[in-house]
Amino acid sequence: MSYGRSGRGYGGGYNNSSYRGSGFEKPVQTGKEYDVKITETGSRGDGIARIQGFVVFVKNGKVGQDTVKVKINSVGDRFATAEPVIVEAPATSSSTPEE
Repeated sequence: MSYGRSGRGYGGGYNNSSYRGSGFEKPVQTGKEYDVKITETGSRGDGIARIQGFVVFVKNGKVGQDTVKVKINSVGDRFATAEPVIVEAPATSSSTPEE
């Protein structure tokens, strides 16, 4: 009897472990920015988004927000963490509006 990895053991489910320790390149990289949609809230209150199925926890992210630009802080075997990128609004000029 063999107890090796047969691909049908505990915890694999429906192939949700394709990134975990398998040598596959993850779809995100630390320091890069991505546009995501937050679809869930995690147990610690952070938003949850997915990039090509890979879970990204977004600090202070709220469900229902339109697309949010995030910067990846860290990438682990099963998930990444990110923060929203603050986009500065263009400064309004003090000139009078055109008529």
